[in-house]
Amino acid sequence: MINTIVNCPHCGKPVEWVATSIWRPFCSQRCRWIDFGDWIDERHRIVDQTAPSADSLPIASDDAVH
Repeated sequence: MINTIVNCPHCGKPVEWVATSIWRPFCSQRCRWIDFGDWIDERHRIVDQTAPSADSLPIASDDAVH
């Protein structure tokens, strides 16, 4: 059986993708927490490709009901 090797998303260290690699895809709990902190601080984000862009939104006119 060939084991898959992935790179830790934080530090790039090779990680074997097996059940005993409890932090996979991260190499350690430290790298996992650093990555989690990046999501919390919004340094990572997933862009919604289906959301309309600001350029495609209608421009409000002065005739709009308030």
